[in-house]
Amino acid sequence: MNEHLAELMRRATRLTQGGKLAAATQALQQVLARQSAAATTAAPAPLVWRDGAFEPAAPPAQTVPPPAEGAGRFDSGRHEHGGLGRDYKLFIPAAAGTRALPLLVMLHGCTQDPDDFAAGTGMNALARSGAFFVLYPAQAAEANPQRCWNWFKHNHQRRGSGEPGLIADLTRQLVRQHGIDASRVYIAGLSAGGAMAATVAALHPELYAALGVHSGLPCGAAQDLNGALAAMRGGGSAGHAAALPTIVFHGDRDATVHPRNGDALIEAALRAAGAPGAAVDVHEGVAAGGGRYTRMRYGAPGRPALAEHWRLHGAGHAWSGGHRAGSYTDPAGPDASAEMLRFFLQAAPRR
Repeated sequence: MNEHLAELMRRATRLTQGGKLAAATQALQQVLARQSAAATTAAPAPLVWRDGAFEPAAPPAQTVPPPAEGAGRFDSGRHEHGGLGRDYKLFIPAAAGTRALPLLVMLHGCTQDPDDFAAGTGMNALARSGAFFVLYPAQAAEANPQRCWNWFKHNHQRRGSGEPGLIADLTRQLVRQHGIDASRVYIAGLSAGGAMAATVAALHPELYAALGVHSGLPCGAAQDLNGALAAMRGGGSAGHAAALPTIVFHGDRDATVHPRNGDALIEAALRAAGAPGAAVDVHEGVAAGGGRYTRMRYGAPGRPALAEHWRLHGAGHAWSGGHRAGSYTDPAGPDASAEMLRFFLQAAPRR
């Protein structure tokens, strides 16, 4: 952890202990918003979905190809529930209306918005190829000045209310409105968005078939500001989870959210599934962009994994394999977007 970030955490803790909660909240928001600088290496090659897996696309014939016919659209909307209102953007693939397609809910990190998160993760390009919807709810600056999802506040940790209730209700509405396959709805997020994704999934497991968390924390890791600081520094409580297939990415040099939170997410998922134990498969590798990783797979051999844990060696607090067009990305890889989608689409549909 760099000295400036550590001092921000110490300051927030002192303010909390002194009863100055408004000032402490502002300090915590600065901690949440301070993420690793985006890498400056070239973005990885685009991928396309073929025969159950994402593969590198053929190089374009020209430097700037014309827009593809029927490439889908990126619509804006607003949803209100329980006294809260949030804007959102929804990627609608060209194949919408021809059959029931999957939906992925993506929750951005602090200081981000839907356009930034979509650009950095490259998820819309994958959705265009794989034919699925992508929903990006937007946190409001009025709710959090740094646009962090309020995962650490007790009033946003209850089923049907607060931000989790709004996100769940928006999911239900779009499933009905667009004829989405309700058995193949997934949720994922980065940092504060990852923590909120874990919270939404734990509180509303009937809606989602799988969960993805990048550089986040488990549901229940904190119930107040002081607990949030403790969890981010070194991992708080193990938290809790629903019995959903879960994939986790976390850099082992993350100075914003301690990597032990990735361990806690996996432990909570396996505990909920009634299958704690050692990984059945451990693979160490190097991504095309040079990023080193260890992937641990949990579950019965030959069957869809209950959980996957990707430890990103030398990586900080940024979306692995992301594109420079968005903030807080690490193009060195591995490609978290493609791996999450592979994990989601191979998981059993929700009954």
